[in-house]
Amino acid sequence: MIQEQGHKFGRGLPMRYLLVLWVMVISTIAFVDRTNISIAGVEIGKEFHIDNSQLGWIFSAFLIGYASFQIPGGVLIRRFGPRRVLTFFVIIWGVFTVATALVPPGIRGAIWVLFLVRVALGASSSIMYPSANQFVERWFPFHERGKANGIVFGGVGLGSAITPPLMTSIILLYGWHDAFWFCAVVGTLAAGVWYVVARDTPEQHPWVSREEVAMIASGRGDVKREAALAEEERKYGVPWMRIFSSKEVLALMASYFTFGYISWLFFSWFYIYLAQVRGLSLKTSAVYSIFPFMAMTVGSLSGGAASDWLAHAWSPRVGRCFLPASALVVTGLLLLVGSRAQSAVAATAVLACGAGALYVSQSSFWSVTADFAGEFSGVVSSTVNMSCQIGAAVTASLTPLIAAHFGWEASFFTATLLAMLGAAAWLAVNPEARLAREIQGTNG
Repeated sequence: MIQEQGHKFGRGLPMRYLLVLWVMVISTIAFVDRTNISIAGVEIGKEFHIDNSQLGWIFSAFLIGYASFQIPGGVLIRRFGPRRVLTFFVIIWGVFTVATALVPPGIRGAIWVLFLVRVALGASSSIMYPSANQFVERWFPFHERGKANGIVFGGVGLGSAITPPLMTSIILLYGWHDAFWFCAVVGTLAAGVWYVVARDTPEQHPWVSREEVAMIASGRGDVKREAALAEEERKYGVPWMRIFSSKEVLALMASYFTFGYISWLFFSWFYIYLAQVRGLSLKTSAVYSIFPFMAMTVGSLSGGAASDWLAHAWSPRVGRCFLPASALVVTGLLLLVGSRAQSAVAATAVLACGAGALYVSQSSFWSVTADFAGEFSGVVSSTVNMSCQIGAAVTASLTPLIAAHFGWEASFFTATLLAMLGAAAWLAVNPEARLAREIQGTNG
């Protein structure tokens, strides 16, 4: 009966794509949860009597927790698997989302309590994408990982796109506290579905056909060699020295730092930028701020598909390295032009295109990491993602300071310079390097 179910699903959309679509749903919810505070920021600022610089520190608190827990989270994912770890931490981040709304503004040290709650929320949210990458590494062959990661990160743009109108509507009708409760409930429901339908590997899933399992296993590379190496490494732990001495990991970390800095210009400040700098009303800002995130969704999905196609039709270097490098260059140019546009409409359109171009590069970071790290993809992707969140934390606090002293054009110009540096870092990455191969070479 189980095998018949596997064949049934195999005749329709393959189980791996059904599951990765649900990961995209959780990814969408994750970004609603992490960007809702930028929509509620105006109301929170009034309630807690804080200015934009102080609000920037509250934004950064999430990212400090997020970055700090990346490596421990990666170790947990490798130990317990993405199914259990993702389920548990989605529920926990719901708890801290509610806790954000429960901080009384009148208590002594309220801002510090809010700061610590946001640190905890960031830490609990940090396992989202390393878990997804470990899932992709086990469930998708090499030639489909660009598309799979494109789908996962399509949720980033989708979640960020629906956050402004959704959160603004709830805030206007019920207040920002109820908006945070809503996010927590939706996340908990999604976690329950994931636990029921997901498994850590296709071999464990009762609804996956033998044909799909065989195709996935053969497309993951030399599974026997990697499994043997993984068993050997379990005796000695994670190969940290090999990871941190890899030029691929270091280059990816450098480039992903710049990615995080640029992306969080939009996640943290774009809504407020439109309202306070471009002079739009809250409702109009909510509408205009959708467009960069819609562009991110399109960029993520198209970038993932383009990466797979170029890697197959031309070479892995073209698809996995030259594509994201080119996307970052285009991003930098569009940020520079958009920040100098005279009208709010033109600025929004050009900056939205910049956000979309940025996310063309997104899936390549995770696909290259999964290909390189294999069994250790959760750990290595956590390490690389840590640098992204450090960049995000920097922009959340640094952007308002630069804007206050030199103007918002200077803030976007800083992002342009970083985009160019991020593009250059991709040139040092060899997409065909493998951690297992390096370990094997070291061991003899």
